[in-house]
Amino acid sequence: MEISWPTNVRHVAHVIFDRFNGFVGLPVEFEPEVPMKAPSASATVFGVSTESMQLSYDIRGNSVPTILLLLQKRMYAQRGLQEEGIFRITAENSQEEYVREQLNKGVIPEGVDVHCLAGLIKAWFRELPSGLLDSLPQEEVTQSQREEEFVELARRLPPTEGALLDWAINLMSDVVQQEHINKMNAHNIAMVFAPNMTQMADPLNALMYAVQVMNFLKTLILKTLRERKESITELHPNSSRGQHAENGHQGPSQLCYDEYDQNDNEETEQSLVEKHVAEEVVSCGKDKIGKSSNSNWNKWNKMPAVVELPRPAEMEAKDISNMRSRDSGIERFEAWH
Repeated sequence: MEISWPTNVRHVAHVIFDRFNGFVGLPVEFEPEVPMKAPSASATVFGVSTESMQLSYDIRGNSVPTILLLLQKRMYAQRGLQEEGIFRITAENSQEEYVREQLNKGVIPEGVDVHCLAGLIKAWFRELPSGLLDSLPQEEVTQSQREEEFVELARRLPPTEGALLDWAINLMSDVVQQEHINKMNAHNIAMVFAPNMTQMADPLNALMYAVQVMNFLKTLILKTLRERKESITELHPNSSRGQHAENGHQGPSQLCYDEYDQNDNEETEQSLVEKHVAEEVVSCGKDKIGKSSNSNWNKWNKMPAVVELPRPAEMEAKDISNMRSRDSGIERFEAWH
């Protein structure tokens, strides 16, 4: 049986998805079902490219998915930065599934546990079609030891990934500023974020590379903290605390900065570092089974959690400047130099 070409076709409406304004030109009859400012052109905000997501500007001028800013704002409002083990403790799966459904509609329900909010931020990065740092040559990341080398790598990221990394580094820095309460220093927060920033099928390579990515993130976090301390010293020499930024990260006047030196928490054993990274890698691997080999991850479950790796070298300080945006695009203006 042949199927004929369609007849009596009429052009009813021309609908486009604007990354800053949502669906434009949507017929009135569809508005009750589709939010005017939909968080994504897809049915979900997880596992899709940022190219199809609604974007907003953070306080530093980074253009990032609006859903991340909503999660961040809610977590800060519920004093998540003061919660012990934030980004390390896992929330209940049942609540996370419900919140995911609501996030796909652009809504964050009330009464969500802060650990659930933090976990969804990590999950968003983990479920990207490609890892945030996957465009960087793995060999160069692995061989880099000094801070200036890591900063150069960050500068080479594409505009979208560069903006997301800058946002994430400042988020992690906000967490570290409350270390005296939440017990999450630069080392710890980098440890739990690192496996979510790359995607690798082989679990052993994933573990080894995650340790290098952890050093990369930790270096940029400590850099940001030093810059904030210098900023408050220059602008407000007699002030130690200020107001929280309305949309985004903490302002420099709010810095609760302990003297982080180049050998931050050296007393932590390297084996403990690798154990925690291994646990996070396994957790990420379970979420990525569809993208990797089941047999590889089955072998991983039988492997020891600790692998002997070299200790990271000492880091040197270099500057990281702000990003700025222009019109609806993103201009990376010597963001990492």
